[in-house]
Amino acid sequence: MTVGFVTFETVEQLRNAVEVLKENRSGGKQIKIADANRRSHQKLHAEGPVSNNGAATENSSDAAAPADGASGPEAAGASKRTVRDAVTPLAHMAYSDQLEHKKSSVAQLLKKLTRNAKKACPADVTLPDWISNAKQIGGLSCKLEGILESPVIDGYRNKCEFSVGHSLAGKKTVGFMLGNFREGVTAVEEPVDCPNVSAMSCKYAMIFQDFLQLSCLPAWNRVDNSGFWRQFTVREGRSPAQAVVAQDTQTQISEVMIIIQVCSTGVDEVLMKDEFAKLSKTLVQGAATCSPPLPLTTIVVQDHVGISNVAPADCPLIPLLAPEVDQSEEGAVDKTRIHDHISNLRFSLSPTAFFQVNTLAAERLYTLAGDWANLNSDTLLFDVCCGTGTIGLTLAHRVGMVVGIEMNESAVVDAQRNALINGIKNCRFVCGKAEDVMGSLLTEYLGSPQQHIAASESNSEVNGTGKKEDIVGGAENNGKSTESLTEKNDSSEINEDLDDGVSKELEGGHEQCNEAVRNQNSEEASSLVNEESIDAKAADCSEHTKTREEGSSISKNDVLAATACQFKNFVAIVDPPRAGLHPTVIKVLRTHPRIRRLVYISCNPDTLVANAIELCTPSTEHREKNKGHRGWRNMSSAGLARQRTKSMPNSEPFVPKRAMAVDLFPHTSHCEMVMLFER
Repeated sequence: MTVGFVTFETVEQLRNAVEVLKENRSGGKQIKIADANRRSHQKLHAEGPVSNNGAATENSSDAAAPADGASGPEAAGASKRTVRDAVTPLAHMAYSDQLEHKKSSVAQLLKKLTRNAKKACPADVTLPDWISNAKQIGGLSCKLEGILESPVIDGYRNKCEFSVGHSLAGKKTVGFMLGNFREGVTAVEEPVDCPNVSAMSCKYAMIFQDFLQLSCLPAWNRVDNSGFWRQFTVREGRSPAQAVVAQDTQTQISEVMIIIQVCSTGVDEVLMKDEFAKLSKTLVQGAATCSPPLPLTTIVVQDHVGISNVAPADCPLIPLLAPEVDQSEEGAVDKTRIHDHISNLRFSLSPTAFFQVNTLAAERLYTLAGDWANLNSDTLLFDVCCGTGTIGLTLAHRVGMVVGIEMNESAVVDAQRNALINGIKNCRFVCGKAEDVMGSLLTEYLGSPQQHIAASESNSEVNGTGKKEDIVGGAENNGKSTESLTEKNDSSEINEDLDDGVSKELEGGHEQCNEAVRNQNSEEASSLVNEESIDAKAADCSEHTKTREEGSSISKNDVLAATACQFKNFVAIVDPPRAGLHPTVIKVLRTHPRIRRLVYISCNPDTLVANAIELCTPSTEHREKNKGHRGWRNMSSAGLARQRTKSMPNSEPFVPKRAMAVDLFPHTSHCEMVMLFER
């Protein structure tokens, strides 16, 4: 943001600061000083801020102020905009018109990709066919195959994050903000008539709002970053089977997690615990007295002291135990988790774990990604930014092995737990930032790019052909001599030992964990697995993986060779956050010749376009080094991507083959986009 907000204790301090700022320039530019819009319920009869010339003024006169005390700018905007408009801006349109609107937006982005890739293409390189032929399909970079609609249109969100603040009238409110803070809008209004929010989430929000009116602790103040109650989140877990066809999502919800975000700074601990006890009692009683009664599985408090409501992954969590759960019962369900189902698989979700907010549409999304990835039993699938493992686990039965990469430690634990719960044995999940571990993982399983290129050239000289399939489909030598390969091929016993070593090394002891799960499943009539024992087993698996990796006596080259023999098809499915893939991840995927197919799932098509520019633009041997340039700050994501292509190592580019929009967010302007890249 190019805007900064500063608060002073006195008008005198503010006047002095204004004079200092006027005398100093930032980067050669004059700093513009403007009044901030004041909080609606604090502005009447309050001392006004200092204007650009340092004079104390009122934001608006009492005569001009609305009767409810709202400021002129905020009240004017709010009078024209409702919560429905802010949260679901397309709700006024028929659903078929929404789909056409989103499809048209995606088509414009595909045209943008063509234009920017053409600009980024080096002058000494021939334009790729997909750019040259784009005119034949209306300038699109590839064929747009339409948009998949959501099976459920209303009340589809399984997670609703409600802001806590004050309404335009100054009432403590649980709902959604009417606009952005940078626009001076801080008002929060109730989630009235928001079709994407479930009725159950709205009921819980109202129960909590009623509690706030009696609480002695203040709601969060976004202007001076003070207060206690910050955010109220409702996560819902749905039952399996019947969820596929039912339109009434309310009847499908079997588990509910409530997360209350607070800021404990300066709050007495005894008082805080007393408020938590009252809140827990209020929520439990409120759920029980509703008709029909609302499910309530767990209540968790998140203590976050930062400015933004987006808390870090390691933010402290305080479980508030629901009274209907008997703690004395051995094997009681873990009270800080709920469960949801995708493709008949059961997923355990911790409070901060990522899970698609539209469960039924996510099933369609993952099925589409798997179909486009052309998976088979010879496939090694890299699930990048895997979260709780939903994509990899739902596709595990279609591939030989899945390697998931995720930076959120609790999400990785969830993924391991989910693999155990569902008896899936061919998945490994690695905790770490993709930009830190992706390169080493590709080298571990596929060998280094340099080794493969050298082997390809050597193979071409011997056979007189340059077919990459000879290397991809055959035994990867990983830099070994012909003699060592001959010895390996002549010894079936060594191969068997290596295969055994690979299954133990690469799956990280999952076989032992799954054996325990199978034993446990035989003891239980149902398919549910004891949550506490799963926790212990998942932890044991992680520790076992680490121990074996550190103390392995098997040669790493032998493991690599055996792995390369085991799989012939190497595919990556990436599902990054809104910011897109890190440039390092793009470079690693682009420069490794054994990744022939890439399926990109994007929740922000703009960043997909930027990443696709780097993946698909031809490179040259005369690459430029990245040089710091202050102008880059003001570049678009596509502009930055064009700059980075200049330093891309010479490598075979991907080609965009097909794209499709998937509507996971009816009534909003957002949609997921799936794109297939091949080479």
